[in-house]
Amino acid sequence: MIERRRFIGLAAASALAPAFAAGARAQSSWPTRFVRLIVPFPPGGGTDAIARVVAVKLSAIWGQEMVIENKGGGATSIGTDAVAKAEPDGYTLGISIAGPLAINTLLFGKLPYDPHKDFAYVTMLATQPSALVVNARLGVGTVGALVDLLKKNPGKYNFGSIGNGSVSHLAMEAIALQSGTQIVHVPYTSSPQAMTALLRGDVQIACLPAIAVTPQLGSGDVGIIAVSTATRSALLPGIPTLEESGIDVEVDSWMGLIAPAKTPEAIVSRIAREVADAITSPEIREKLTAQLMEPIPTTPAEFRARIDADLARWAPVIKAANIRVN
Repeated sequence: MIERRRFIGLAAASALAPAFAAGARAQSSWPTRFVRLIVPFPPGGGTDAIARVVAVKLSAIWGQEMVIENKGGGATSIGTDAVAKAEPDGYTLGISIAGPLAINTLLFGKLPYDPHKDFAYVTMLATQPSALVVNARLGVGTVGALVDLLKKNPGKYNFGSIGNGSVSHLAMEAIALQSGTQIVHVPYTSSPQAMTALLRGDVQIACLPAIAVTPQLGSGDVGIIAVSTATRSALLPGIPTLEESGIDVEVDSWMGLIAPAKTPEAIVSRIAREVADAITSPEIREKLTAQLMEPIPTTPAEFRARIDADLARWAPVIKAANIRVN
């Protein structure tokens, strides 16, 4: 019996050996040609800018060019689906955010990809705080004062967002739910459009990525009254969190790196390690800081856990506010 078990064990090991050898060969030889990085947005936005910074650094590390391929449209589903459908050989990666990987599963009746099955989650890249910003003519300088004003005038004031179902939309809906206030949603297609509307007074309030807000503070026309991160941001010193102000809402804008499902684990692990080294290097950290971002390298398991946390956070808000895209 002992000899039979030993034989079975040796047979199983022999069967697995080619797979281990193939994985080792894939890791040691990869990459032998350019790697494409799909960005599910048009050129010029914040996600695209960070993708290009990371691509330059990784090209130098790998000795092979990382080519940016912008595939915007379909509420990020076109570019995200292109990653899902690509060959899982390590030569196609994607940069993604909370929308296509978590929130859209709650908003859309059907997606062309399954975020739970179609991707290998490599690592998170960077995060930036969102800022609760108001038009100065509103005459409020704190979250408490804003809530008092909104409660006295239900449905009178508007908030802008980056689009229906976006994090900026959900953040404001969560703030309204937590504070027991009513605010009218006006969606735009980008942070610059939402900020322009806020400056003009077409909307009076917004919760936007901080980098969209800070360049406008010098005008005196708008002001940040809170950040929506769990703790105060070192990038925006002196500004209180929503939680400090009595509103239990936490929001940040993060980006992560994904690959098609079944990409060899050895390659995924190598990319995760080398990306972590890249984004925490002084030169990349400095460029991220200029965009009010911080590097947050993670393991694939930690990345998946963050997506699960976002699903748990936003599902009740979407249900309570009855938000649906299609």
